[in-house]
Amino acid sequence: MTTPLISVVLPVYNGAADVERAVGSILTQTCDDFELILINDGSKDNSADVLESMRDPRIRLFHQGNIGLAGTLNRGIGLARGRYIARQDQDDLSHPERFARQVEFLERHPDHGLLGSAAEIWVGDAPTDRTHDHPIDHGALSFELLFNNPFVHSSVMVRKSAIEAVGGYTTDPARQPPEDYELWSRMARHTRVANLPERLLIYREVPASMSRTGPNPFLERLVLICAENLAAVLGYKEPPVEVLDVAALTHSALHRLSPHPDIERMCQAVHAAGERLASESPHSDVPRRLASRIESLRHQYLIHKHNMHWARPIARKLRAIGRQLGVLPR
Repeated sequence: MTTPLISVVLPVYNGAADVERAVGSILTQTCDDFELILINDGSKDNSADVLESMRDPRIRLFHQGNIGLAGTLNRGIGLARGRYIARQDQDDLSHPERFARQVEFLERHPDHGLLGSAAEIWVGDAPTDRTHDHPIDHGALSFELLFNNPFVHSSVMVRKSAIEAVGGYTTDPARQPPEDYELWSRMARHTRVANLPERLLIYREVPASMSRTGPNPFLERLVLICAENLAAVLGYKEPPVEVLDVAALTHSALHRLSPHPDIERMCQAVHAAGERLASESPHSDVPRRLASRIESLRHQYLIHKHNMHWARPIARKLRAIGRQLGVLPR
């Protein structure tokens, strides 16, 4: 059997209602040099029967007891034979040209190890006017990763060598979910990253999505990863108090703020991190993003200091409008 160029890793947990369409969007890719690794992670519905009914020589099907998303993804990576690993969720749909365009980019940019794309957002089977349109170049993405996740997990293609170099997805319960944000943060310290601007994925918001099933103390982990990312750029082994405060304020985790947060020291930390990343990517728009981030941080601090939490939803709405108009970075 010839070695495929791409290994698609598609975990399934109670996905019987959606997985057939997701698999169909893979099997109809214009770039067909791939294997599709389907892993049934102990589903309690009839996912096993649905998966067993699929017939295509490119499919490799595995069943296992439930170990969760991160562990299942690591198993898929270990089984993969391709140079590139493509992610696909059980309820999302890939554009037929997705693999072809991602392979073309990665072949032309051997210094890049992680590549995502923009995505349409559907609610179930209904299209919406919402999209995931994230930054596309390494500089902007490295800066945004300091604070949040600018990649759509199901849109990502990575070099197998790059993901193995950082140890794959964490299975530490104190660090995941969000296992994707945690992994991209580590990868971006060792390889260049990018997004394609084309919307090559339909991201479907459905109640039974594998990545959103079960207990999910998401906020605490977001604060942790955000603080670690800032600390890494600034050269700290452990996040100092002002960095922890930046992370807490960024994610509105006010219970994690120190007793007397110093907004000036917080802004200085963000500015230093942004300046360092801007120097590494001189043609990116990091300076603009840095100015916007510091302004937003000051606004959040004033809302907290003056107990104006009623204004937070209004500020969030204004930021969303600014992003839609192109005034603020997405």
